[in-house]
Amino acid sequence: MTRKQKRLAVIGGGVAFLVAAVLLVMFAFSQSIAYFYVPGDLAKANVAPGTRIRLGGLVENGTVRRGEGSTITFTVTDTLATVPVTYTGILPDLFREGQGVVAEGAFGTDGLFVADTVLAKHDETYMPKDVADRLKAQGVELSGKETIK
Repeated sequence: MTRKQKRLAVIGGGVAFLVAAVLLVMFAFSQSIAYFYVPGDLAKANVAPGTRIRLGGLVENGTVRRGEGSTITFTVTDTLATVPVTYTGILPDLFREGQGVVAEGAFGTDGLFVADTVLAKHDETYMPKDVADRLKAQGVELSGKETIK
């Protein structure tokens, strides 16, 4: 092998390594992305069962039901649509009806959202900006203290 061929082989090997690394990173990111939706967006979005998403909105009053063990069912609403949610685990201390919530999980084949993570709002003056913006767009009146500035 000549010197030029050796240099070309090293450069080709480096480029192949970089391409493989970029493809692996892109594959890893595509597996971990969870898009954010509010209940009113889900009718338009046509989310396939089993696809991981984040569902945000308010816990509808009168819908929290405790099942066997640590299973809880409740409904998330944005005042235009509602989505039934089931969660097995320990809920955050601040979780309650009428408060903001973000649930991460997937829809089952029966249309029930099965959450594996539930995040409750921080305190009475906090709501995730995405949730607050979408609720405002739906016509829900917020006092202005609920969003991060």
